[in-house]
Amino acid sequence: MKRETRLIHAGRPKGDKGLVNAPVDRASTVLAPTTAELYNPTPPRRHYARGGLSPNAELREALCGLYGADHCALASSGLAAVILAIRSAIEGPGEVLVSDTVYAPVRRFCNEELPRLGVSVTYYDPRIGADIEKLITRETRAILLESPGSLTFEVQDLPAICKVAEAHGVRTAIDDTWTAGLLMNPLDLGVDFAAQSLTKYVGGHSDFLAGAVVARGSMADELKTREGLYGQHMSPDDGFLALRGLRTLSMRLERSGASGLEIAKRLEALPKIARVLHPGLESHPDHTLFKRDFSGAAGCFSFVLDGINARDGEAMIEQLKLFGIGFSWGGYESLVMPCDRQLKRTAVPWKGEGALIRLSIGLEDVEDLWSDLERLLA
Repeated sequence: MKRETRLIHAGRPKGDKGLVNAPVDRASTVLAPTTAELYNPTPPRRHYARGGLSPNAELREALCGLYGADHCALASSGLAAVILAIRSAIEGPGEVLVSDTVYAPVRRFCNEELPRLGVSVTYYDPRIGADIEKLITRETRAILLESPGSLTFEVQDLPAICKVAEAHGVRTAIDDTWTAGLLMNPLDLGVDFAAQSLTKYVGGHSDFLAGAVVARGSMADELKTREGLYGQHMSPDDGFLALRGLRTLSMRLERSGASGLEIAKRLEALPKIARVLHPGLESHPDHTLFKRDFSGAAGCFSFVLDGINARDGEAMIEQLKLFGIGFSWGGYESLVMPCDRQLKRTAVPWKGEGALIRLSIGLEDVEDLWSDLERLLA
């Protein structure tokens, strides 16, 4: 079946009740009929709720179906999911190579927490491709990817990087939130652990926080072990909302992506826009990679205002009427965010012609959104 069909039918509740949606099991304790069952429960019985009751069990099944994965770990947030992927990928002290475009809170974890575990961090140019081999040493344990970058939208050559990593016995993990597992499948391209923030496109309604990590084969076994060691868990109510969001993910992502690309093309034609950072545009330096590896674009991208500094850029976006100012993205509502305060680069310094602004295009009418932007930029 096509992915869109699998999203509708995967993770449906079992049994003879005829329910379309999984019930919400709110419980911590699960009573066992015998002491043997207490320690070795017969599936689908769980020995404790942290293992995932309904609807979390159905959500795991659906996300495994989406990625073709053998295990799906659920986490309390997207950040927690990415951190779980990193810890699953790293075996003992050593070094991790991290894309210079990585999400700012993840960068903070890498800088502050990994050294305490005996892991050093080296940031690399996201466009490095197969040349990442030059950075790999006997101490390299893992490579953390993000494609596209969530602020400046560089697309990484995942097959090339993963081929090098595999040849050296180095594990790979990726923040796959932008594609939601639907526009690209990192596992098919060679990545070991794919994490995403379910808060964004999967949830789609800006009403909960959650994350997930998927993996195959022996990496799935490692992920399952780490998930248990770190006590990761998602509430059943959030699991229900995530599973509900999956059912309409394809339609919402298609609408958001189409509107986003249309607005990106119009912005590109304006003289006061120095650059539009959208991998779906032919002008984007990574457009060829995008066409090769992605089936479509999400509705989140950024642009650079020509000759306007960061402070004035922030003052400008405060005049928008339909775009809310917020950190998140992927919801039904359109958002705008100034990026310059968040920009952290060490391997490849950011060189912008002016203020960097990120848009998350929601489900509003594209002409209404454009009128809001056009009025501001006139």
